[in-house]
Amino acid sequence: MNTFERNVLAFAVAACLGLVGPGTAIAATATAQQTTPADARQDTSSEAKQDKTDTEQSRQAKREEKKMAAVEVNGFVSSIENSTALKRNADNIVEAVSAEQIGKLPGVSIADTLGRLPGLAVQTLNGRPQVVSIHGLGPDFSTALVNGSQQVSTSNNRDVQFDQYPSSWFDNVVVHLSPEANLIGQGLAGTVDMRTIRPLEKDKPESAINAHYIWDSQSQIAPGSGVGDKGYELNGIWVNQFLDHTFGVTVGIDFQSNPSQIKHQAPWGYPTDANGNLVVGGSKNYGISDQMNRNGFLTTFQWQPNDRFTSTLDLTYDKFIEKQQAKGIEFPLFWGTNVGLTEGNVSNGFVQSGVYDNVKAVVRNDYNKTNARVYNLHWDNALRINEDWSANLTGAYSRAQRHDFLLESYAGTGYNVGHGATDSIAFYERDNGMLYLDPTLDYGPGQLVLTDPMGWGSGATPKVVQAGFINAPRTDDYLATLALSAKRDFTSGPFSSVEMGVARQTRNKTYTIDQTFLTLPNGAETAPITGSSCDPLSWMGIGSQLCYNPLALIADGTYSEFPTALSSIAVPPDWKVRERDFTSYLQFNIDTSLGNVGLRGNVGIQVAHTAQNSQGARVEASAGGTNGSNATLVPVSGGTKFTRYLPSGNLIFSFTEADDLRVSAARVMARPRMDQMSASLGVSGNPTYLPNTDPNQSYFSASGGNAKLKPTMADSYNVSYEHYFSGDTSGYQCTSTESKASELCRSGGAGGYVAVSGYFLQLKDYINPNAAYLYDFSAFVDSYLTPEQQKQLGTPLGIVSGPTNDGHGYVKGAQLTLNLPMSLLTPALDGFGVILTGNRIKSSLVYAGNSTPISVPGLSKWTANGTIYYQHNGFEARISNSYRSDFLGEVSGISATRIEQTLKGGSTYDAQVSYSFEHGPLSGLTLIAQGSNLSNHRFITYQNGDPRQVQMWERYGRRYDVGISYKFQ
Repeated sequence: MNTFERNVLAFAVAACLGLVGPGTAIAATATAQQTTPADARQDTSSEAKQDKTDTEQSRQAKREEKKMAAVEVNGFVSSIENSTALKRNADNIVEAVSAEQIGKLPGVSIADTLGRLPGLAVQTLNGRPQVVSIHGLGPDFSTALVNGSQQVSTSNNRDVQFDQYPSSWFDNVVVHLSPEANLIGQGLAGTVDMRTIRPLEKDKPESAINAHYIWDSQSQIAPGSGVGDKGYELNGIWVNQFLDHTFGVTVGIDFQSNPSQIKHQAPWGYPTDANGNLVVGGSKNYGISDQMNRNGFLTTFQWQPNDRFTSTLDLTYDKFIEKQQAKGIEFPLFWGTNVGLTEGNVSNGFVQSGVYDNVKAVVRNDYNKTNARVYNLHWDNALRINEDWSANLTGAYSRAQRHDFLLESYAGTGYNVGHGATDSIAFYERDNGMLYLDPTLDYGPGQLVLTDPMGWGSGATPKVVQAGFINAPRTDDYLATLALSAKRDFTSGPFSSVEMGVARQTRNKTYTIDQTFLTLPNGAETAPITGSSCDPLSWMGIGSQLCYNPLALIADGTYSEFPTALSSIAVPPDWKVRERDFTSYLQFNIDTSLGNVGLRGNVGIQVAHTAQNSQGARVEASAGGTNGSNATLVPVSGGTKFTRYLPSGNLIFSFTEADDLRVSAARVMARPRMDQMSASLGVSGNPTYLPNTDPNQSYFSASGGNAKLKPTMADSYNVSYEHYFSGDTSGYQCTSTESKASELCRSGGAGGYVAVSGYFLQLKDYINPNAAYLYDFSAFVDSYLTPEQQKQLGTPLGIVSGPTNDGHGYVKGAQLTLNLPMSLLTPALDGFGVILTGNRIKSSLVYAGNSTPISVPGLSKWTANGTIYYQHNGFEARISNSYRSDFLGEVSGISATRIEQTLKGGSTYDAQVSYSFEHGPLSGLTLIAQGSNLSNHRFITYQNGDPRQVQMWERYGRRYDVGISYKFQ
């Protein structure tokens, strides 16, 4: 390496890390002058020419090796070793998981698989792992890619629900914990890139089928059509090559029917009684049977007519329908009308038991249905122009459509408070967080009528007998991407290549919700109802109740539908967000050495420019009312533009063949939640403040979203020291095509590793969801005020309660991971292995006007994962544990909105045993038995930092499945 090269490298290292001063650069120059002969810097010598030729050939080989595809692997150990190789060979800090064999990732779902990776955790919803937390940060701060293209979401936000992706589609999944400039669609905490099989990177045709039978430990809790406690999964994958290995096809199918049984409680809250003690104020209780049916289809076409051009087209379609039968009873207790309380046991200011009198219960027979479709198109065209230049053109389209139908049906002893029998209910707060109730009334068939037991609709004008209600939200989310990049390879110098590119993205997301009262014909207050007896709440002390089909009541005319524009929430809920993003990047890739220390990685910058616009609605005051059926909505809109500069650097120092130090520094961002960007406003006026000129106490005020929200920014620093144990590839088929592309083959084997890492994120512009900002209400003056009132108006300015970018803070953590094949300790333990990881996270978040720091939402202070496995002669067994401490998370609130609550942590276990026939007529066949949530972990949320103040309590039971897998030889 000549003097100029060493100077450039020293400057690059200094720019990346900010750790090298001028003196260091000078020292590096001096060293170069002392150790580099002058004739070695002259290209005219034959030795230099030969060196250049050798270097060019070496880098050409490395370019071939950088193609991403897995070696042919079989079994859990092979998956671990290939995942380790993916991690080891990456040019940034990543975690990875690889398929055990074609069409089979380890774990019961892709979300479950991701939750076992170091630094990651999952949140369970409806009995299934769904969203991912990276380094303690919630799903708002990470993004998901499929083959490098960003994905949309079926939720009303950006968070990707990973249970919408069949795990059988993916060859490997790489989680980027530190970004690179060429990573378009990167997240603040991390980026999950799911990669499907590339058919031309396989030597020969491959195919496999997997079939599973699934059941719950809890038998069906709630009766009704479309649900049960049994299910199945059937998937298959087929890969083939044609036309002398120049054209390849991958076809995948996945059919699933997954059951869940949910015991659910949702206490209303904890008011203070006459003695100053906290006591449960009411509770909504269900037994829920849930069934999610999914059909997924994958097709990949790959064309490589020569060594210079490859075109790959990926098409996926995923449709799932989820149905829930929810049967239960809602008990208004302390917050009920004219209810009396007799305290029992009181502990530290909290009423543990007692008796409520004069309780008017609401018997619930609810039905929920979700219908969603996810489409993806990804077309990648890679062209090698010559030995030095290559280019890539990619077009992608991702779309998600979701329609929810949430039906509530009420029955009781009579209409409104004061009519019909009331109940005397003893209650007990159990140590496990469950509320146990002992009512005296019979809530079975023949005792009840269809009605509005609590008079929930009586406040509307005109009066509504609300015997039921329908929420029907819809989301439509699409993202179109066009990206062009170029790469220049170098045959000498510290940089192996330079990349540059641009990407144009357009994203539209629309959220609408229809709300309908279900009333009784001709204004009746009650109607007779017949049904059957069921006991969905026997687990919490309640006997049988009336169960019926609410859909049949709509079909036969028992229910009349009464649409309302705005009922259950004050702010008009409909919104549309449009984002137009233009991203450019420049990245230098490093591949050199510093003396005896190898150095690789990259430095670069990404520039992201966004123009965002939001459309929503507000209530027209002149319509004669501001809620219910009287509300008239008028459109409002808003938006902003911003540009963010995102530098990044990743340096990997290889001290030996087995020891790497990885250092990363970057600026990253997380775009605002889309529901928080809503332009919708709930406007109100206070006549007593009419002449005031202070905007903080003016006539106008409102609540809503903020169309001018900017991204949350962070300066991210990561460091990881990794020692890799020796391994070999003797058990793998590193054949021609695959040996060029395989991470495992080119790394020389992977026998496990130990890693110590730390990370620090300095947060700024963090979004405060409960802030307030100044707003000009001039557009509302004419419709809200008479001419005389307009003369008295002191100011059109007022305060809007909504999200702003006024938070700042940090997240920091340390992590230890051990991936140890036990044969490294002694040959007697050959086949045994352990994977252990622990993560300690600390955070602080401060909002403007409040100096008291809080924990960052979604963050668990402690997370840990452990797996013990054994594999020998086709037999495999493993047990895994995932633990996370309490954290702020998201659950579904009223009208399908998302609300934050503290989620109680704990451990979940799963296990798997299998046997693969390696020889004879059954060769290729694998028998599998596995179970998940074997600890029967409870899902609990609570408030005010007090685990006794439970807000949601759920138990899902254990899930078992047995299956067969056959890989065609």
